[in-house]
Amino acid sequence: MPKITFIGAGSTVFAKNVLGDVMMTPALQDFELALHDIDPVRLKDSENMLNNLKATSGSTCRIVAYADRKEALRGAKYVVNAIQVGGYDPCTITDFEIPKKFGLRQTIADTLGIGGIFRNLRTIPVMLDFAKDIQEVCPDAWFFNYTNPMAVLTNVMNTDGGVKTVGLCHSVQACIPHLFKPLGLDMEGVQAKIAGINHMAWLLEVTKDGVDLYPEIKRRAAERQKEKHNDMVRYELMFRFGYYVTESSEHNAEYHPYFIKRNYPELIERYNIPLDEYPRRCIRQIDRWKTMREELVNNKNLSHTRSHEYASYMMEAMETNNPFRIGGNVMNTGLITNLPKEACVEVTCLVDRNGITPTYVGDLPPQLAALNRTNINTQLLTIEAARTRKKEHIYHAALLDPHTSAELSIDDTVALCDALIEAHGDWLPKFH
Repeated sequence: MPKITFIGAGSTVFAKNVLGDVMMTPALQDFELALHDIDPVRLKDSENMLNNLKATSGSTCRIVAYADRKEALRGAKYVVNAIQVGGYDPCTITDFEIPKKFGLRQTIADTLGIGGIFRNLRTIPVMLDFAKDIQEVCPDAWFFNYTNPMAVLTNVMNTDGGVKTVGLCHSVQACIPHLFKPLGLDMEGVQAKIAGINHMAWLLEVTKDGVDLYPEIKRRAAERQKEKHNDMVRYELMFRFGYYVTESSEHNAEYHPYFIKRNYPELIERYNIPLDEYPRRCIRQIDRWKTMREELVNNKNLSHTRSHEYASYMMEAMETNNPFRIGGNVMNTGLITNLPKEACVEVTCLVDRNGITPTYVGDLPPQLAALNRTNINTQLLTIEAARTRKKEHIYHAALLDPHTSAELSIDDTVALCDALIEAHGDWLPKFH
């Protein structure tokens, strides 16, 4: 029986979306759904939830929970990854509270910035352990990575892990709806071209019946920008650099040196920037799970409608050879010609029985490539730190980070890195 393995299956809501989708897909009914999580209680919750869903949906997928990761992976054709190393408590708390002592504020801290660097450093060793198991027990498997920081982890799994990996994120799918709906624009028949890096890909073209929609988008956005709303950072970037970016304003506020600044505290209010947003979300999710658990885990009448998550559609395309198009994170094999070849980029990809075929983009507009490179610099130095276990490369990554370097001196940046290394303790490997 072919196998789809879900690592981090204790993410019950996400497991319902991805594996519920699989159960709704006729071409995937012969698969075993192999669940693995390091938390046995959450693993059991997801197993119960999926068995309830199997009963109501009539799916013939087999659901098996594994305490042993390698056994969960053995013989897998597809692996879905949705882990978070260190969780909210202690690691997210550390990522936010230690930088605050140095006067460095963040919004999400899961992609770039000082928080993104340290999330990478504690996650990369775990991912490379996965890669060793995959090489041993399912070397031909496709690895669908949903874990942030997306660009670095997908890069490491491809290059250091030697695993066929694609990074999957919602921001490309959500880009047009998030832009069009608040502006009162009709999405029907709209064609878009998006490329860049994860969380900083660009809406390069947006047309309808051959007509460029950007002039009207910018006109309406300029009107909306006169009042407070939750997408003010992205609009400002669009006005200044010419193009809309895929990921949200709260994310992009900390990818650039322009918005969160101690010397300009009024910018927080002006651009409606939600500092400490991610910890608040974590607390809300933890609280919500107390009530949601009963609705999901023990609900014998649980139902599911196929979601917009890419995973099941990609597996279906590979099984049936009916092509499906995604925005995927892949290595830059000459795809975006003015970004480094060592980078992981986000481009349109075709999925079919041949696997994942990314499309050629060429040069991005120079200002967009330049903005991407500011983030790629930190990503590549973070990877170098993980490979070499040298503290100096952690310092380099932080010193090249746009937001950190705009706020802190060299000495304070190095001291902050040291404080975070100490605070993380055994969550990090030893650096020298």
